[in-house]
Amino acid sequence: MFNVIKNKINEELEKYISYVDKKYNLHRISPLLLHSIKEFVLRDGKRLRPALFVIGYKGFSAKTPKNLFRSALSMELLHDFFLIHDDIVDKSNMRRGKPTMHIALDEKIKKAKKAKLTGQDLAIITGDILYSLAMESFLSIKTSPARKEKALIKFIEAACYTGCGEYIEMLLGSADIKNVTKNKIYEIYDYKTAHYTFIAPLTAGAILANASKREVKQLSELGINLGRAFQIKDDILGIFGNESSTGKSSLTDLEEDKKTLLTWHAYNNASEKQQSIIRKITTKGKLTREDLNEAQRIIKNTGSLEYAEKEIQKFVHRSLDILKASKMKLKYKNGLLSYIKKILNL
Repeated sequence: MFNVIKNKINEELEKYISYVDKKYNLHRISPLLLHSIKEFVLRDGKRLRPALFVIGYKGFSAKTPKNLFRSALSMELLHDFFLIHDDIVDKSNMRRGKPTMHIALDEKIKKAKKAKLTGQDLAIITGDILYSLAMESFLSIKTSPARKEKALIKFIEAACYTGCGEYIEMLLGSADIKNVTKNKIYEIYDYKTAHYTFIAPLTAGAILANASKREVKQLSELGINLGRAFQIKDDILGIFGNESSTGKSSLTDLEEDKKTLLTWHAYNNASEKQQSIIRKITTKGKLTREDLNEAQRIIKNTGSLEYAEKEIQKFVHRSLDILKASKMKLKYKNGLLSYIKKILNL
């Protein structure tokens, strides 16, 4: 099911970029702008968020309204907007196995010898344009204006909450790890991941399909639990994953001193010597592969990897209980269940 939906989303993405180019004359405004948007947006990705939007709608309605898939693109374009800006903040070089947008634009500018500009300058603006296109695509669905307004609020809330989550996470990056709590880490996960990855796509789709308030609330609860499980899994992959698969360096999270469930549990269950090593690694800045290997050893030896995996299982089980109680159509409920297991490698 999700492969079929993903293929339709990819087709709609290509059509939408052509539509946007014609409507706004992007190729005349700047061929570089059009190329940057097209190249970045069409990179291979899971298309998780727009797929969940479609599932949220089809799970509660027998009809498929005009522009459902174009409206679903809003969740992917919002995701791209965040990725571009996050890569600048995180000083990342790779995204989806290719140079981040600001790095790619830096190379273009160097070739053109336009020293007054930086790739970051243009990438920030490109991200802003993608946000505006996300809003436009969201509104393209042909349905009741009242439902559309309610669903749009979910989109806006997700954008705001995600920004707040990123803001808190950045501030926490300079905090002493001994003062960080598990609740604070989960608060960040809820804001920066759960809302725009799961809650907004599922609930916006369901609202557009005229699902009941009870069903929308259940989907929100489902989204919180899936968001936590998804983010913990992402944190594990961030340190232990294969870089060719994750598309980013395994050093990034440690270099940024991100306070994840893994590092929190490791520090609070480490010996004084291990705590000293954790502090040294997470505050060092530029790290080596030996630093990564040492961090991995401590995380494993303190039982933190096992603990994180158990937390994933806990949130997945809660998600499954909520999904079982939902009145979502069985076909889409089962499809969602299978996809959850797939993305979390269960």
